[in-house]
Amino acid sequence: QVQLVESGGGLVQPGGSLTVSCVISGFTLDQYSIGWFRQAPGRGREWVSCITTIDARTFYVDSVKGRFTISRDSTKNTVLLQMNSLKPEDTGVYSCAATAICDAYNGHSQVEYALWGQGTQVTVSS
Repeated sequence: QVQLVESGGGLVQPGGSLTVSCVISGFTLDQYSIGWFRQAPGRGREWVSCITTIDARTFYVDSVKGRFTISRDSTKNTVLLQMNSLKPEDTGVYSCAATAICDAYNGHSQVEYALWGQGTQVTVSS
């Protein structure tokens, strides 16, 4: 059964850090690239980052560059999103998803992703 399960969300103060996880079953990280998206209340889903299959190249939306780091652990079939220097505007439901291609021009839109997790809530507030 194909499944992506996110965890690790929570409430954190501005400037704080949080790591969210995406545990994958039913396929391996060598088969699909994985992306992270977020959706703030009343707004559309925004692409945050993605990591490629074989060589684990990473890509980020400009607003999180230098603050967020995506990584993967192939032994655990897990993708992590480490978030530092969090801001209130980072608040949202964070979801992971699988796509065929992630590079500088592809894998940045939700329409390119076919398999989704249920999401985990991240709230940045004092």
